[in-house]
Amino acid sequence: MPGPSGVTVRDRLKGLTPQDERVLRLVGGHLGSLASRDLKTRCAVGLEHDNKSWAARKRELTGLSSSRWAGSLTKATHDVWALARRGQHSHIRQLEAGVNTIRHRLSLPLGEKGSKRAPGGYRSRQEWHAKARRLRVLEDRLKRARADWAAGRVRVVRGGKRLLTTRHHLQEAQLTGEQWRSRWEASRRFLQADGESGKRYGNETIRISPDGQVSIKLPAPLAHLANAPHSRYVLAARVSFTHRGETWRDRVEVNRAVAYRIHEDVQRQRWYLTASWTLPPVQAVSLAAVQAGGLIGVDTNADLPHARLRSRGGTPTAAWRLDAHGNPVGSPRRFDYTLSGTADHRDAQVRHALTRLLHWAVRHRLAIAVEDLDFATETSREKHGRRKHFRKLISGMPIARLRARLVSMAADLGIPLVAVDPAYTSRWGAQHWQKPLTSTTRKTTRHDAAAVAIGRRALGHPVRRRTAPPRAHQSDGYGHRTVQARPGSPGREGPRPRVPGPRTRSVPPGRGANAGDQNTQHRPGCSAEHGSWRQDPLPLSP
Repeated sequence: MPGPSGVTVRDRLKGLTPQDERVLRLVGGHLGSLASRDLKTRCAVGLEHDNKSWAARKRELTGLSSSRWAGSLTKATHDVWALARRGQHSHIRQLEAGVNTIRHRLSLPLGEKGSKRAPGGYRSRQEWHAKARRLRVLEDRLKRARADWAAGRVRVVRGGKRLLTTRHHLQEAQLTGEQWRSRWEASRRFLQADGESGKRYGNETIRISPDGQVSIKLPAPLAHLANAPHSRYVLAARVSFTHRGETWRDRVEVNRAVAYRIHEDVQRQRWYLTASWTLPPVQAVSLAAVQAGGLIGVDTNADLPHARLRSRGGTPTAAWRLDAHGNPVGSPRRFDYTLSGTADHRDAQVRHALTRLLHWAVRHRLAIAVEDLDFATETSREKHGRRKHFRKLISGMPIARLRARLVSMAADLGIPLVAVDPAYTSRWGAQHWQKPLTSTTRKTTRHDAAAVAIGRRALGHPVRRRTAPPRAHQSDGYGHRTVQARPGSPGREGPRPRVPGPRTRSVPPGRGANAGDQNTQHRPGCSAEHGSWRQDPLPLSP
């Protein structure tokens, strides 16, 4: 998995004088009005935008601010318009998926059962009628969305649509008109500037010296507020980035580009400064080198993420290791976190769990294998119908946040990450590894077994284990042994007979269906379970 492409750090502007706050509000308000005007112009042009229109917009903004502020304003406008187009395209895809699902379910008889890939018919005539009406609504929305996409028409609210809607529900939001107005004005201010390598301290518009002094290039109409030469205003506050401060200081001392953004938190009555810069691409480690040293497989679930360690050596205590042959050794280790409280508290819980996991990997110098999960299409109410609890369960899994945090934190520590196809990891893990890894002193859960499956797939070993032949066919005469079929044996990849009893928590006894192909239904790019392989010794005791 590639590492992060950029870094963002934030620090509080402490010690601002009333004059400093007044200047920041005036500059932010003036530039915010220019940003709103420029965004309106850009949205009116639509798909007919070209370099000439961009140059004309920039010339107009230069006279009202400066050439560097005009460049930042036009770039921010282009980013906002592009983001709105991506969101519009995603909305169209969601509407198309909903329309296709409803059409399919309406075409089926009432009460018909669905399959693994498609839902069945509706349960009652009343539900069928309600979904038929909803189909007409979605078709109208899809028609309008496609027309907007073809015309290049987007709808953007500077400051946020949610905050704008809150203006009509102040009582429910427990806000007064003045409080809402202060939040609205703060969200629409524009105080951000991109950096430029070779310029002094990497940014001429918002310049921060290595000792933390902040100075701002004032727009032309506000040049009379300057307290420093060349129409610049120096703030009384100084910044010192606690996180990555040395890295930031090394960049500004050699005049490398750093982008800055200043914003106000009205609720806390604080001002913050955010610095960001790009990172050079990290050279990826070869998969063979990663597999030779062992892996940490991470199974992320709605209740807890589990991780299992695989390595040839290392300490055999408080860890579940898997060597290069795919054999787990020892006991599993868990990294629990809770998703309760505020957003900052939830983010801290995720970060703390990942920190413990990464420290564990650093101690044993191992890579990490994770599932490449994406639930973007699984939360649709059209696909799962009345299964609200299941949709809420999937929506509550912080997959994107975990992946972003894990990639960023692992890159800092130099830990390689391996993305694994998530197909059948939980089912096959519980079916083939949960029982052999359970003993009188250790209870193995299906999540532990899924982590073993993830690690084996990342190491290039098959997840499924072969069924033992009849006792009369065992070569050592009624001995305890698992015979491996030869690569050329007929039926080697065929399904095995069903074994009575529950295999997973969600499959009733006697109903577990085995996939008939060892290569995950011949998925493209999934070669971890295809081709000739040799069965390694299986751990049958802790």
